[in-house]
Amino acid sequence: MADTEWWQRGPIEGVPAVLQPVAHILLQVRESVSDLVVNLTQAEWNARPADVASAAFHVRHITGVIDRLFTYARGSALSADQFAAIRSEGDQLSAADVAAVLDALYARVDAAVAELRTVDVATLGDFRSVGRTQLPSTVIGCLVHGAEHSMRHVGQLSVTTRIVRAGIT
Repeated sequence: MADTEWWQRGPIEGVPAVLQPVAHILLQVRESVSDLVVNLTQAEWNARPADVASAAFHVRHITGVIDRLFTYARGSALSADQFAAIRSEGDQLSAADVAAVLDALYARVDAAVAELRTVDVATLGDFRSVGRTQLPSTVIGCLVHGAEHSMRHVGQLSVTTRIVRAGIT
């Protein structure tokens, strides 16, 4: 793990100043997940101590949250593939699929940071509807929530991985 968190490493090149916190959070999510899941066994990836969500769920969910909230920020509706991804977030994870799940997260974070570089800051307050019930939000609301909700799951992942590594069920 690095000595400093992403927000302490300076600005991310090309990202507008107002969106720097979103980029920092997303990059911290990527780094933190990588650190937390290193060397988890297949059983540990899928364990659900006290019936909480598994590490596998959290990593897939983080990827999906970023994808979905950035979709809403663009003013688009979710695709059939995105709905299918939601339904599979809680599936068991095989050891053979761990690298693909982590690669998907890393690619999604990279794509999100790249997308932040293209956001017209004049649109940050523009209305965006979210979800099937079309809840009201804004471009910046979607971007910030995608980052903060992801970090919330990093916290849950941190607790889950510590518990499963300790062998507590």
